[in-house]
Amino acid sequence: MKLLFFTDTHIRGNTPKNRKDIFVDTLEQKLIEINEIIKKNKIDFVLHGGDLFDRPDVSIAVASKFAMILDKIQVPFYLISGNHDIYGHNPDTVNRTMLGLLDALGVVNLVKSGDKIFLQKDNIKIQLTGQPYVYDIDALDKRDYYILKDVDNDVNFSIHMVHGMLLDKPFIKGVPYTLIDDIKDTLADITLCGHYHSGFKTTKIDDKFFINPGSLVRVTNSLREIERIPKVIIIELEEDIKIREIPLQSASPGTDVLDRQEIEKNLFKNERMAEFKQTIDATLDFEKMDINEVLIEVSTAEDVGEEIKVEALRRIALIQMKGLNGD
Repeated sequence: MKLLFFTDTHIRGNTPKNRKDIFVDTLEQKLIEINEIIKKNKIDFVLHGGDLFDRPDVSIAVASKFAMILDKIQVPFYLISGNHDIYGHNPDTVNRTMLGLLDALGVVNLVKSGDKIFLQKDNIKIQLTGQPYVYDIDALDKRDYYILKDVDNDVNFSIHMVHGMLLDKPFIKGVPYTLIDDIKDTLADITLCGHYHSGFKTTKIDDKFFINPGSLVRVTNSLREIERIPKVIIIELEEDIKIREIPLQSASPGTDVLDRQEIEKNLFKNERMAEFKQTIDATLDFEKMDINEVLIEVSTAEDVGEEIKVEALRRIALIQMKGLNGD
């Protein structure tokens, strides 16, 4: 049995300001190439780690364009919802989103928390589970989001997909994350992760694999993203597990599509902005207008009760669904 995994496509209708190309066209070419890889390698199932869309209410024109592209993938396509796919960091809102629509139409198959899906070909049977993004997924006391504890006796392999900040080494102070070492007791043979766009090198611990190939798209112009080439993962399951990385030929070098001049200009600009923000903070609360920043601030707030966080996120979701999303 062969599976193909990729993550964080961030389908959107406009081009990030740090890119030189036409983002929609570039992403279309990547998905067309992925479909060719699927055919060439006789892939049986496709898995996606979340953030199919860049926002839950992407335009109908953009959603329909990419729905037709994805519909050309002639093997079952399973995915979990990421933080950009849903409202208020709440996966229960997915039925109100474009991702939920694609699931209802049968273009993709959503794997929700608590679902147990069985994939089978010949004498190989896989148990597939998933954990969509939730606001507290990387809280210190919520490792169970990542750890699979129940595997049916008659399966050959178990795969658990998670959209969260799973990393192979410590990260920036103040940013919630989960280390592979924290979840190595999982029963999953393979843990597939999205969300962290840079990805990490495939890690194997006690015959268990932890995989994040990085996002399919590069939406920032950081030096790491300039050096990175987007790729997909092929998982071959027989008597054992074989993992193969395939860099996309349609992905141009970062220096060709990401604006290096913008980075250099921003070095000075960011210093000035930091000084300005410090001045404002000294006199009043600096109001963040980006809805994703607000969501992160609420989700990670310390000394705030869980009931208050949940209610705040619920209200933000309602505002988002009314179209008042701060853009």
